[in-house]
Amino acid sequence: MNKSYLIAFDQGTTSTRAILFNSKGQIVTISQKELTQYYPKSGWVEHNPLEIYEDQKKAFHEVIKSSKIDPKNIVAIGITNQRETTVIWDKETGEPIYNAIVWLDKRTTNICNDLKKQGYTEYINRTTGLVIDSYFSATKIKWILDNIKGAREKANAGKLLFGTIDSWLIYKFSKEKNHLTDHTNASRTMCYDILNLKWDDTILKALNIPKKIMPKVQTSSSNFGTIDYNGFNIPIYGVAGDQQASLFGQGGYETDVAKNTYGTGCFMLLNTGKTCYTSKNGLLTTLTASLEGESIKYALEGSVFIGGASVQWLRDGLKIINSAKETAQICENIPPLEEVYFVPAFAGLGAPHWDENAKGCIYGLTLDIGREQIIKATIEALALQTKDVLDAMIQDSNRPIKILKVDGGACVNNYLMQFQSDILNIPVDRPKILEVTALGVVFLAGIKAGIWKLDAISKIREVGTIFQPKMNNSERVKKYSGWQDAVKRTKTS
Repeated sequence: MNKSYLIAFDQGTTSTRAILFNSKGQIVTISQKELTQYYPKSGWVEHNPLEIYEDQKKAFHEVIKSSKIDPKNIVAIGITNQRETTVIWDKETGEPIYNAIVWLDKRTTNICNDLKKQGYTEYINRTTGLVIDSYFSATKIKWILDNIKGAREKANAGKLLFGTIDSWLIYKFSKEKNHLTDHTNASRTMCYDILNLKWDDTILKALNIPKKIMPKVQTSSSNFGTIDYNGFNIPIYGVAGDQQASLFGQGGYETDVAKNTYGTGCFMLLNTGKTCYTSKNGLLTTLTASLEGESIKYALEGSVFIGGASVQWLRDGLKIINSAKETAQICENIPPLEEVYFVPAFAGLGAPHWDENAKGCIYGLTLDIGREQIIKATIEALALQTKDVLDAMIQDSNRPIKILKVDGGACVNNYLMQFQSDILNIPVDRPKILEVTALGVVFLAGIKAGIWKLDAISKIREVGTIFQPKMNNSERVKKYSGWQDAVKRTKTS
């Protein structure tokens, strides 16, 4: 048992990684490649699918070589990925016909507006659990088919395939044999029926998307094929979109567990069990990671488009910090902010507001506001956006959230975690291992491989720090009221 290892392919928005875990759920080694971002026009964001595949392959090989373990002891691979990002490739050549259109991309806003005008809002929400937004895959598929020469003809002839990044990697690593995805990724396309677990003919027809280009959908912990490593065939036994993988890694296979991931965006999920809620507060309903022989479970999700990306903007755009690590100390060293708020709506506002046209704004600027105050307002915005989502979840589900589990790069910031606990007025639980997304998909792969049983994996996740609320109630109410006013002024509708 101790000689068994598992690898997570963690393909995110800004990096492509392979992480090797042992059978105790501990990280052995990591290989990482930075992912190139392409911005062809304002509001457009693209990745090169071939770069993603080649980088993932390099990271995969490096992580095995650097560990010096015998590859025959690698029992399974799990793939977790940036969701919604859309790739369409030629079935005969295996080559993408266009760059991957990233989840952040806004080019399909007009297609979304047309769907709303045609009266599909309620139907799509009821069927897919989602709102009509350029964030999701469906309108990106339509854009590629409409705008790339010859694409629609090839799609109608069955010569093209669509996939989110997991599907693309499975296809390439399986030597172009397997065109598959899992429930979690399918549920983020805006054309998958999450109640009946099938591609929805009405939505596909409305967007003129041939069903034959869509991948087969299966449980997150199941057999997706094998990957060859120098003659060894290693099975892919786990696949899940990054946020559902994170929820699973946090113990979120249990009902009423809530987690928030602070990455490029912030993503909060609450497992609602077998109950599929239709949100009245701008949240999404999505599928959780699924297991063979187990009932399908649902989650409410709130997506904050700009989380850590706003800190990256401080570094690369404004150039007022050299690294994200500086921000915690800066926040600690200056007095509490008085009526200064930054609403980072660089890609519009996500849940629970859903305003595609909103733009980022800073409120409360006076002559004594400088670099440090702007940095602090940026960090606090991550926590304030999270409160918007959590409050909406409680209203929708009527389920009290007693503790918030957290992960992602920005949660190493102690000031942010303490402020998050303060503004929510509940404890915030940060685990020892922050690579919870990768750990989650490794759990899924390990369950299929027989390494772990479901009831045993909760013991593997270790608590690192629990932040307890310290802010008094009047201060909390004043702070959040000011934030709500800033958001109201930012919204365009």
